[in-house]
Amino acid sequence: MAAAAAAAAAYANLKLHVTPEKFYVEACDDGADDVLAIDRVSTEVTLTVKKDVPPSAVTRPIYGILGTIRLVAGTYLIVITKKKKVGEIFSNAIWKATDFDILSYKKTMLHLTDIQLQDNKVFLSMLNHVLSVDGFYFSTTYDLTHTLQRLANTSPEFQEMSLLERADPRFVWNGHLLREFAAQPEIHRFATPVMHGFITMHSCSINGKCFDWLLISRRSCFRAGVRYYVRGIDSEGHAANFIETEQIVHYKGSKASFVQTRGSIPFFWSQRPNLKYKPKPQISKSVNHMDGFQRHFDSQIISYGKQMIVNLVNQKGSEKPLEQTFAKMVANMANGMVRYVAFDFHKECSRMRWDRLQILMDQLAEQQDEFSYFLVDSDGKIVTQQEGIFRSNCMDCLDRTNVIQSLLARRSLQAQLQRLGILHVGQRIEEQADFEKIYKNAWADNANACAKQYAGTGALKTDYTRTGKRTQWGLIMDGWNSLIRYYKNNFSDGFRQDAIDLFLGNYSVDEVEPASPLHVQKDWKFLALPIIMVVAFSMCIICLLMAGDTWTETMAYVFFWGSASSGTFAIILYNGKDFVDAPKLVQKEKMD
Repeated sequence: MAAAAAAAAAYANLKLHVTPEKFYVEACDDGADDVLAIDRVSTEVTLTVKKDVPPSAVTRPIYGILGTIRLVAGTYLIVITKKKKVGEIFSNAIWKATDFDILSYKKTMLHLTDIQLQDNKVFLSMLNHVLSVDGFYFSTTYDLTHTLQRLANTSPEFQEMSLLERADPRFVWNGHLLREFAAQPEIHRFATPVMHGFITMHSCSINGKCFDWLLISRRSCFRAGVRYYVRGIDSEGHAANFIETEQIVHYKGSKASFVQTRGSIPFFWSQRPNLKYKPKPQISKSVNHMDGFQRHFDSQIISYGKQMIVNLVNQKGSEKPLEQTFAKMVANMANGMVRYVAFDFHKECSRMRWDRLQILMDQLAEQQDEFSYFLVDSDGKIVTQQEGIFRSNCMDCLDRTNVIQSLLARRSLQAQLQRLGILHVGQRIEEQADFEKIYKNAWADNANACAKQYAGTGALKTDYTRTGKRTQWGLIMDGWNSLIRYYKNNFSDGFRQDAIDLFLGNYSVDEVEPASPLHVQKDWKFLALPIIMVVAFSMCIICLLMAGDTWTETMAYVFFWGSASSGTFAIILYNGKDFVDAPKLVQKEKMD
């Protein structure tokens, strides 16, 4: 078994040797003689040995190959240049990739026109943007993309597969970049599957009993994107902002796990930014929602078993039609494996009444006991399996969702710690001050990581997750984060969405494409109207400060410039969708 695990592992220690003709990636693990040779002209990838590396090559250590991608200038190799140890899962080191390098196969850019050079620069900045977002994790010996329960229910043949072959494609963020490596099994040990999301590990002690507590959130790369440009599902049933979160306890060889998911409301709807603080959600009227809806839940049932939907959106205002449609579609699907609960989070917890969350927890308690959790004893015998899953959502599947997930996970953890003998009968997690602090901060950090990756800022409501109560300072910080979200969602998310689409292969650069989608000519009004508005507003202020000969004359000027300013602002707001930063590479309307 150990030999099989070693064969399945990726190389942990690598050296990159660069010559004008080739990249050589040398495996430096004990007993390894393999060298990956990448031809910089033909792009051919072959296996060779250490003696073939020219002594003239420029050498440096690297920590993994993320993959290759074609841009305007040709092919690029992306490598991990810095890593930070997060901890260990069952003696397997887990790393966070903290820095990367993008290396061009081409030695010169002289073959490119000025426009091509500019486009190539933009595409490189997109890749660098994605790589700068915190949360890329990998292991060379452990499969991070699968839950404990999935790993425990696999065949011996599965255990012998390389990490790249056996990884869950939903959670391999460099799957597109490694497509050429995937086609050549002999080089799989040079390929490192990387997941995106959040991992934290803590060695804890309760009643003098030491155990490891882990939290892993795996972000799906299917229908990935940013907050307002990617909502609902695609035709394959993949939900936007889909994240699988697993909480693990490891004590004296016994392992317990509790898994939850979150994902956008799974039918066809959109919420395009249009300069308004909260754009109105639009449910598509031109498609058959049930096809995608059914596909989504069919795949969820195969992966996780029974589904308990926890819908936390508002049941009035602009969110109300989404809640009504979701409830109606679950009823129409009439699948006994899928159950539905709606809880108007904002209404129930208004005026800081956060104790009312217990109403929902009581409502879900029986279902949670029925679903149970995964537990395997120190002999490797499966004691219990998790029979179903809570699929939580709000609008963004961030702030409200995270609060509820942390409460469900706490309830499961309480049962696990009692069963493992760590907590005594009658003891509560809440009474264990040191662990309680670790638990709350870890879930708040998870919320922040997921929010930054989707919405561009930290999560809201983390003061409750960290402290168990809502604070005035927390409300102020939520206001600040909401303002930053507003700016990013309207004026920088088009670029962010394009960057993700390029990285994941939703858009492929065509070197001979005559017209680049990056060059979209904007109408004159996009420049003229904001300038007119600023000039008119400035003149209005000047007229107020520099009074005319009479009060009537001053007010006439103020009224004229004020009307011009507010009128222009109204026109801009009316045409809001034309003024926001929209994606250029993939037409999202086709994906909605």
